[in-house]
Amino acid sequence: MDNVKDYIPHREPFLFVDEIVEITETSIKTKKFISEEEYFFKGHYPNYPLMPGVLICEAILQSGAVLISHLVKGDIKDDVPVVTRMNNVKFKKMVLPQSTIEMQVELVEKIQSAYFLKGTAKVDNKIAVYLDFACGLVRKGELL
Repeated sequence: MDNVKDYIPHREPFLFVDEIVEITETSIKTKKFISEEEYFFKGHYPNYPLMPGVLICEAILQSGAVLISHLVKGDIKDDVPVVTRMNNVKFKKMVLPQSTIEMQVELVEKIQSAYFLKGTAKVDNKIAVYLDFACGLVRKGELL
């Protein structure tokens, strides 16, 4: 499938989407393999490594940004997808090293340059994180 880096400006070590599995006009499915060598495991936690919940949320948000870029036909070279809201965040399962996170994001509504979405991250087909969120496209150099 398409290269994630063609859609969003995120790069390692802060890129949390490895693969676009499926993409439509209203939804996206992506994956990220969490290796035991991830930088955040050095401090979270050294004797019991688990992926920080905020980074699982970031993986969902990045998946949403890929979907938004797809919807505007990848024409966001001068725009940056910026999260403007997160609601109903629920943490249900820990993500450990050697896990594959499968993200699914659905577009709920679009109002001008605001995109309202809902997303999940699953591990072993069980929900790890659920959230509702909104993103806007912001011109580089401008403030939200």
